[in-house]
Amino acid sequence: MKKELHIFFTAVLFFTRIPCPKWVTHEPEYVHLSTKYFSLVGLIVGSLGALVFYGSSFIFSIEIALLLSIAATVYITGAFHEDGFADVCDGFGGGWSKEKILQIMKDSRLGTYGTIGIILLLSLKFLVLREIDFYYIPLVLIAGHSLSRFIATTLLYTHPYVRDTNDSKSKSMANRMRISSLIINGLFGSIPLLFFKNPLVFLVLIPMYLTKVILGIKFKKWIGGQTGDCAGAVQQCSEVVFYLTILALWRYIW
Repeated sequence: MKKELHIFFTAVLFFTRIPCPKWVTHEPEYVHLSTKYFSLVGLIVGSLGALVFYGSSFIFSIEIALLLSIAATVYITGAFHEDGFADVCDGFGGGWSKEKILQIMKDSRLGTYGTIGIILLLSLKFLVLREIDFYYIPLVLIAGHSLSRFIATTLLYTHPYVRDTNDSKSKSMANRMRISSLIINGLFGSIPLLFFKNPLVFLVLIPMYLTKVILGIKFKKWIGGQTGDCAGAVQQCSEVVFYLTILALWRYIW
């Protein structure tokens, strides 16, 4: 039980800025095992974002509440996944070989592709969420964060890690994810969907997974697999696709 708790707190420590007990460290063994709680961390992050939205909506407009919610989740995660998305935009936008793409993605500086990409991504999140009914926004936020992290873990399961450098932030996750960890992520990621009380909501899994497949094909073609930045890009893109699909379902099917 204590080891499992250690693994969980390692996931929280690795993926967020939420304070953890001092005895929790980035030990490679625990970091690798912690991927099983990727979606659970998404539940926590999404819940905190939903709480910020709901609380601030009593004081400010819905637009400001949404921006504060998005800012809160970015702060809680340290822009962990947004950074990965921006790095992928820069790497695949400016690199024309595996070595060059990996080199650009490793560079901490933000380029033109990354800047444009992150602006469009965050703008799209805000605009789509604004179109959703106010009372459902907290649930949509929670579901979007948890389920998109499950989709990201499928990339870790299907695609090999390609970096060989020891200083990579995701080096400890280089080994393929276990099927048991993938199933656990799927269960945690899907929990919020049950609260929609409409089985049609599970249709969101189709476009979300297709997003991962399309990106996975591109990653495989150009670099032969995935890196932590690639997983971050899949999480961010599938999160936006989730919001878009929910909006489309509400308007044309439900």
